Amino acid sequence: MISEAVRRNTAILSLFAVTTAGVLAFTHEGTRSRIACNRQQALQTSLREVMPAEHHDNVLRRDSIRVNDARLGGEKQRIYRARKNGEPAGAVMEVTAPDGYGGPIDLLVGVDQAGTITGVRVVPPHNETPGLGDQIETDKSDWIHGFEGKSLNSPDKAGWAVKKDGGTFDSFTGATITPRAVVNAVHQALRFYDQRPSELYARPATTGEESEPCDE
Repeated sequence: MISEAVRRNTAILSLFAVTTAGVLAFTHEGTRSRIACNRQQALQTSLREVMPAEHHDNVLRRDSIRVNDARLGGEKQRIYRARKNGEPAGAVMEVTAPDGYGGPIDLLVGVDQAGTITGVRVVPPHNETPGLGDQIETDKSDWIHGFEGKSLNSPDKAGWAVKKDGGTFDSFTGATITPRAVVNAVHQALRFYDQRPSELYARPATTGEESEPCDE
């Protein structure tokens, strides 16, 4: 027969297990919400950097759609549409450079309505070599700022390459693959925007976890 002490210890252990499971579930849910909120705050910061406030008056992350186009380097890339006084004013495109040295490099590329670049930022994480390829980050060098003011025709097609390949963009000492991949990805994004579908600004905005986890 099971003794009273065994029954009591079993009950205590069961209660402890249930309590622990509840605490872990509560902590996981809270942590997940916090991570989602932090992710959105980081996104909002990046959006401001690549599409300055003077170019639009809408909330970019609440006016976005998904697009499948090989020139953006991935499936269902998100495009944040900039508007001013209700009229199209530009866009921020999610772009993937598939051929980075350490693997794909995710980017945000901002352009105004004329197709002039307002900013480019790397979306972490990436696997480029520390001290070499990671100079695509703004806290490591100002290289990525070199895209600002550029457009599909400025420089011309030949100029949209690193200098080692006959283009106008610098590469990094000891690292050419990373900047080459980023330059090509940005160029392809400009080609997409230049030939953008007519319904780009007419489609209803999509919703999802990117839209509402944190307040403005």
